[in-house]
Amino acid sequence: MSMYSHRGMGAVPQGNSVRINELLDQIRAEFETQLRQTEGFEHQISAQVSEMQLVREKVYAMEQTHMTLKQKYEEEISMLRHQLEAARKGGPQPGMPGPPQHPGPSQQPPSIAPGNGLFSGIMAGGNQAGLAPPQQHPPPQEQQVGPQHQMAQGPPGLPVPPPHPNAQQPPYQQPYPQGPVSNGMGPQPPQSTASPGPGRRGVGRPPNAVGPATPQINTPVPYPGNAQSPQVSHPTPDHARMGGPRAPPVGNSLGDLEVDAVAPHNKKTGSDWYAIFNPQVQRVLDVELVHSLAHESVVCCVRFSHDGKYVATGCNRSAQIYDVQTGEKVCVLEDHNAQDMSADLYIRSVCFSPDGRYLATGAEDKLIRVWDIATRTIRNHFAGHEQDIYSLDFARDGRTIASGSGDRTVRLWDIEQGTCTLTLTIEDGVTTVAISPDTQFVAAGSLDKSVRVWDIHSGFLVERLEGSDGHKDSVYSVAFSPNGKDLVSGSLDRTIKMWELSVPRGNGTTGPKGGKCVKTFEGHRDFVLSVALTPDANWVLSGSKDRGVQFWDPRTGTTQLMLQGHKNSVISVAPSPQGMYFATGSGDMKARIWSYRPF
Repeated sequence: MSMYSHRGMGAVPQGNSVRINELLDQIRAEFETQLRQTEGFEHQISAQVSEMQLVREKVYAMEQTHMTLKQKYEEEISMLRHQLEAARKGGPQPGMPGPPQHPGPSQQPPSIAPGNGLFSGIMAGGNQAGLAPPQQHPPPQEQQVGPQHQMAQGPPGLPVPPPHPNAQQPPYQQPYPQGPVSNGMGPQPPQSTASPGPGRRGVGRPPNAVGPATPQINTPVPYPGNAQSPQVSHPTPDHARMGGPRAPPVGNSLGDLEVDAVAPHNKKTGSDWYAIFNPQVQRVLDVELVHSLAHESVVCCVRFSHDGKYVATGCNRSAQIYDVQTGEKVCVLEDHNAQDMSADLYIRSVCFSPDGRYLATGAEDKLIRVWDIATRTIRNHFAGHEQDIYSLDFARDGRTIASGSGDRTVRLWDIEQGTCTLTLTIEDGVTTVAISPDTQFVAAGSLDKSVRVWDIHSGFLVERLEGSDGHKDSVYSVAFSPNGKDLVSGSLDRTIKMWELSVPRGNGTTGPKGGKCVKTFEGHRDFVLSVALTPDANWVLSGSKDRGVQFWDPRTGTTQLMLQGHKNSVISVAPSPQGMYFATGSGDMKARIWSYRPF
């Protein structure tokens, strides 16, 4: 018998096994509960997304109905206005016979539909409907009338006052009138500024819209002095009251200075150009004419290649590419299969692809052409716009192009797929577009005085820049800063504005009005037609119908210099992405390449 007592191996106590099973059952039950809750939440989210989509579609349908009714009412109002005007003159009403009329200049320009003929005020010819100089103190209801109701189509150039009822005036030969001038158009109904969402097509050309006007280029005349150029009393935002920066000083109006009276160290003159440097700030820049590039028509646009070696211009029927160093014309791109070769076909916008292989052009025939520069052949034809294309921009991804048109739409195109990937519709003509450096956003300026910024991928409106500190007239140019967080805009109200964008900064907002105006640059004597920033973001450039180019300090809002280098409106300005050069295009049928350097 062993001295040790042996203990048998018994079974595991039943209590522990039961406890483990209970815990597993609890875990299983909790998992199933969470799974059911997750499925419930997913179902709710799916239902809410579907409901949101239905609401969105209903809003789009309502907006389309609204725009159709609006167009109908505008046509009726226009007809009634013509009847009223005819009754006041004792003439026959539309649809009623009357005595034979003697041929002569029309007292009232043709009715222009919103978004059609955006540039005629800059470039009206003959008896085409032009934009009269702004009235000094218009009645409140007339302040709502945008230039879209006053312009006829044609490439930008020198404006003329409307023809006198009893006298034929030669185009491009008359100075500005001494006082306020009406263009014969009555007040228009207020324009809504609601922004539809993505995917909607713009309303087609209204039946009463006129076609493009043929420009008439005569000998340019000097820009009249202040006595001949009526000044507009546009309210300037009270930045002090709004907590923002104060308005720039009056010293920005360098165009008011007589060049002969300026001290020698504050000016520089060339054979047919001069620059005035702001005497109130330290001179830190110098400018010099590098090349003068003669064209056979108005130069509507200029743009550098991304490597800074070439500059492209757009004019009548062709785009041309020049070597920046030599000034030699190295390429002419013209579509010989385009419409009637005897008719005008102005290239409103040009832009290079980032790799410099392609040049995109937008024209009056509503087509975008993407050219292979090496072979001088068209790689892509993009059709879809229903009115003139006024602006293009190539994204840094090398495949996305943004376009803006008088048909009230911004469209995004993919050159690899050859398709339109997004259509953004607003209620007025689109004059300018720009894509952010990171290809996340697209901005557009419009005749309705607003600047809009959309997310490129979702098509949602993320910023709307307007209001009390916004522009008081149509926006003709927008440009992103190199970091993509700021934007500058130029307007017919003669000002340039710099905006801080909230969404690119990662700031959450409750609506699309998060951006704020941080600077208003005042000093031009006439419409601001083009704006840009230098690649180092140290300077804002602007071109104007006053025929001047100005360099602005974005930190202080003061102008560094004013360059007078053209005999007509400066329609386009573009800095070289590599710095030290900029180009200008003008109604005087010249493009010019300039250098700017530290002084």
